[in-house]
Amino acid sequence: MNEIKFPVDFKFNIGTLANDFVATDSLGITQAYVKQKLFKLKEDVLVYDDKDKSNLNYRIQADRWIDFSAAYSIKDAKGEEIGKVARKGWKSIWKVAYEIIDQHKKTQYTIREDNAWVKVFDALLGEVPVLSFFTGYLFNPTYSVLDLQNKAIVKLKKEPSFFGRKFQVIALSEIDQDDQERIILSLMMMVLLERRKG
Repeated sequence: MNEIKFPVDFKFNIGTLANDFVATDSLGITQAYVKQKLFKLKEDVLVYDDKDKSNLNYRIQADRWIDFSAAYSIKDAKGEEIGKVARKGWKSIWKVAYEIIDQHKKTQYTIREDNAWVKVFDALLGEVPVLSFFTGYLFNPTYSVLDLQNKAIVKLKKEPSFFGRKFQVIALSEIDQDDQERIILSLMMMVLLERRKG
């Protein structure tokens, strides 16, 4: 990814079979085209530099079959691991929680859902015929990326939209480019996983 100008928008494509989206920065520059491979027993996500899929920049793969506590390895174009994002198992049942792990296998950041009740109301209203079409406008969860001192440095929020297809990443403080890359890629993986659940 090039130097990222926040905010970064994730916009899912609804006219394709794949679970895919485009990430653009505040200048409208495409930073990534993210595509989840279909029909895989282990999650496999490809991150290209644009929709033409001319250059594969990153690959994110699960370390095991579908599991509550799976870790997702983030590799660059050369196949070198630059970090991981790991779901925090049972802690994520009520409130979404992931850890962002650096290339030295040390926990660097945590992603936490700000308000778990939003997910509950979204699920309840989603069961009501006709009203379920509007949940994308009514219930929009936010997630915070926290450093080791529990300080929020990045926020991801779902934007009001049909089919929950728009998300925005906002930087709350300065982040070096190495960490920016790892955080954005981790949020990309988290959004693919959480959006699928509703």
